Amino acid sequence: MLTDVGEYIVGAHLQLIEGCDFIDYNVRIPGGGLSGLSELDVVGLNFNTKTAFLCEVTTHIRGLNYGSYQTTIEKIRSKHQHQLAYANAHLSQFQNFRYMLWSPRVSVGNLTTNLAAIEGLELVINGEYKRRINELKALAANTTHDARNPFFRILQILEHMRD
Repeated sequence: MLTDVGEYIVGAHLQLIEGCDFIDYNVRIPGGGLSGLSELDVVGLNFNTKTAFLCEVTTHIRGLNYGSYQTTIEKIRSKHQHQLAYANAHLSQFQNFRYMLWSPRVSVGNLTTNLAAIEGLELVINGEYKRRINELKALAANTTHDARNPFFRILQILEHMRD
């Protein structure tokens, strides 16, 4: 599966801001079968802090929506369960876990209230999503090295253009 630009945004943040040593995209649970159909959009591992980041990324610019509010909440809840199962089965050497939902545009109200009620799921949505993009933009303005992340490289180019 191709990596979506939204996934590269999250990967850049995990690598360059959170200090992850390893980033992988579209991670499937080993072994195939029905459990192998689920994927984790972005996994970041920080070996120094023994922190694993498991991220669901939905870059719907018209808003996070899988048909209805209830369907959307159920789908995100299910994806969070897959994050937990993956961490329990494959990341036992890590001590800290951050389960995240990244989405630039989420309807405020019923949806955000119910998403916030999902225990253990960190929401990087709306203004928080924008704040983290701005962190990357500030870093891009002050660096020139190739971080091997296409999204971050584009930010660097944009931040270093001349008139």
